[in-house]
Amino acid sequence: MAHPPFDRLQQQIQGTVIQPTDKHYDEYRQGWNGYFDKNPQAIVACKSADGVVHTLHFVKEYSLPFSVKSGGHDYAGHSIIDNGLVIDLSGMKKINVNPDKKTVMAEAGNRWVDVDRETAKYNLATTGGTVSTVGIAGYTLGGGSGYLARKAGLAVDNLISAEVVLSSGEKVVVSENENSDLFWALRGGSGNFGIVTSFEYRLHEIPEEIMAGQIVHPFKNAGDGLKFYRDFMEKASDNLTCYAFFLNVPPVEVFPEKYHGKTALFLILAHFGSKEETEEELQPLLNFGDPILKAVQPMPYTQAQTMFDDGMAKGNRWYSKAHYLDSLPDQAINTLLTYLSDIPGPFSSAYLEPMGGAVNRVNKEATAFPHRNAAYGLHIFPGWSGTDLDQKTMKWAKDFFNDMKTFANGGVYVNLLGHDEQNRIESAFGSNYQKLKQIKQKYDPENLFNHNHNIKPES
Repeated sequence: MAHPPFDRLQQQIQGTVIQPTDKHYDEYRQGWNGYFDKNPQAIVACKSADGVVHTLHFVKEYSLPFSVKSGGHDYAGHSIIDNGLVIDLSGMKKINVNPDKKTVMAEAGNRWVDVDRETAKYNLATTGGTVSTVGIAGYTLGGGSGYLARKAGLAVDNLISAEVVLSSGEKVVVSENENSDLFWALRGGSGNFGIVTSFEYRLHEIPEEIMAGQIVHPFKNAGDGLKFYRDFMEKASDNLTCYAFFLNVPPVEVFPEKYHGKTALFLILAHFGSKEETEEELQPLLNFGDPILKAVQPMPYTQAQTMFDDGMAKGNRWYSKAHYLDSLPDQAINTLLTYLSDIPGPFSSAYLEPMGGAVNRVNKEATAFPHRNAAYGLHIFPGWSGTDLDQKTMKWAKDFFNDMKTFANGGVYVNLLGHDEQNRIESAFGSNYQKLKQIKQKYDPENLFNHNHNIKPES
């Protein structure tokens, strides 16, 4: 059928079926990554899990290709599909905090700003994105790292249960005790096994204020800065997460004018210990070198989560390349500095994310997320606006990525895979890949959920 009866679907669901002639169509079809410009036949803005069930039956009846969008960040452009149907969960925003049990249930359309705001009322939090506009759904299904990860584990380590719509259209709950094989697969297997409509997380007590902020060193001192950072993080407590970011200094007053537009090393941190523990542990970091800016202070966790929101604006063009590193030898630092001396693209960056702590104490086979032995994640992350910069910025990222392979362990975080990295999908799941294929065969044998970093069913 050339034109499926979307009017009939509209009558069946709570929500809105948006077609190309509707005034909100352009708003809904534009994802976070402006590199992609896609035109779906329709977008179904669901308001409930039942709406998702009806929509899934509809796409199966009319053999429509479809994608699932929850409204956060999407490097690879999978959330919007050309000439198909988008199941949009971004309107599903219910949140229920249980402070006695220290749990939160959140529907899939929430972003971390929504969840953190509600849990912070009780001085509780779970591991969320380091940018508040990140959506909880894709983030969690891929693994979920952030400021709290070294203390509390990844998002997948804090997931207690989830509600899932299967390829059959059946709505099920998964946990350690119900559909436990699917629960295992969801925790790191990305969006391959069904449409998750809500998540239940374990919460952790956090101080009313944490110590957080940034220390910025000029690029000329970045080599010494990275070596200090490496040695410092080897001894760091679980309460501390500190990222090593390379960014172009923004033209704002807090930075000396002579550094505006030039690359610098930004040490971005959050510490969840007591005042005394924090002061003692951060002292060497705060006293190191001659930074051009030292802005570390007490702040609510919710404020720390928004420190870099402005740099991740919707509509810019983004590309992603990533590695996991088991160590950071001097030669790796030299390669980093070679590529970071001149970062192309006004919003581009590259950063090292420290693993360790609670992240690495989980067995790599306990969840589908397998990267439990890495010391660092490296994310090469060009961002720009005009199409004229596509080739230059993406070539820089690819060359940088290729020259860092020597120091990488072969793994990659599925949430950071680029749109052109189908050849690396097995690397994202490592030794868990075969088991994931078997679970895919059980729950989605026809590979209905395929507009993703796809795990094909075991044949």
